[in-house]
Amino acid sequence: MPGKIGLLLLLLVCSSAVTARAQQVPDPDFKPKIEKPAFAEGKGPVVLLDEAHFNFHTAAGRYQTFANLLRRDGYVVNASKEKFSKESLKAGKILVIANALNESNKEDWSPPNPSAFTDAEVAAVRDWVNAGGVLLLIADHLPFPGAADKLASAFGIHFNNGYAMEPKSGGGPLTFDKVKGSLLDHPITQGRVANESVDAVVTFTGSAFQVDKGEPILKFSDNAMAFMPKTFGEAFTNDTAKTPIKGWLQGATIKVGKGRVAVFGEAAMFSAQLAGPNKAPMGMNAPAAKQNPQFLLNVLHWLSGLLEK
Repeated sequence: MPGKIGLLLLLLVCSSAVTARAQQVPDPDFKPKIEKPAFAEGKGPVVLLDEAHFNFHTAAGRYQTFANLLRRDGYVVNASKEKFSKESLKAGKILVIANALNESNKEDWSPPNPSAFTDAEVAAVRDWVNAGGVLLLIADHLPFPGAADKLASAFGIHFNNGYAMEPKSGGGPLTFDKVKGSLLDHPITQGRVANESVDAVVTFTGSAFQVDKGEPILKFSDNAMAFMPKTFGEAFTNDTAKTPIKGWLQGATIKVGKGRVAVFGEAAMFSAQLAGPNKAPMGMNAPAAKQNPQFLLNVLHWLSGLLEK
């Protein structure tokens, strides 16, 4: 029998396995206010939202609110349905990759979770960023870190392909805040002006990673652990493989050549979804995540060069 922690995690994972496939839909009514759009409508940088790699989040699907919020801030958001190449990447300034998968995991999310990207694609994105392109890379819990790892490694980012947990969260959302030192000072948390500052960000499980060099934003506590089940949806028990992730990250930025990279180990934090049969809000529309929309805008503002560091 699993202990108390095992039971809590069992409930979380079983819930995740059910809702992840069929019961997470975008919340069409969530439209957070933007006090001062960064650009005139349709005049901002072109954002390419990857949809060529069996992505769990798409512009017309679970990242509908993500895309619409950026558009309301003046960005042009287009679905990117081609494999990455020097030519395809010329179509935009900012590339967003959220929860990409290898075709082999399209129906079965259990390990192994091979790369979603070919070596040629990794090289194309790396060269594009070095030359001034901008990447927002998002990889949630298993199987997504495994699928993103080859591309992430090209930028000195190293994912754990599991579920990142804080011991006091009870298997629920995680709050990173400035008071407890888990939300770190960064131009993204400061914003352009005082009323854009952010002092708390909520995430919904996700993964953890380390960076060779960069600026951390979301940092796990000394007691955080990553759980690595052998199959997707498997109940966590005291025998489930796990590893300490003390000081690991769930958000960071990196400057690469002339370009910029922002990386996050959780995707729902930038969505607004209705989950499960009761249509519970999950993401930016969750009551506890009131500052997440501004945080997302601040991330894009840093990537666009509107915030320095």
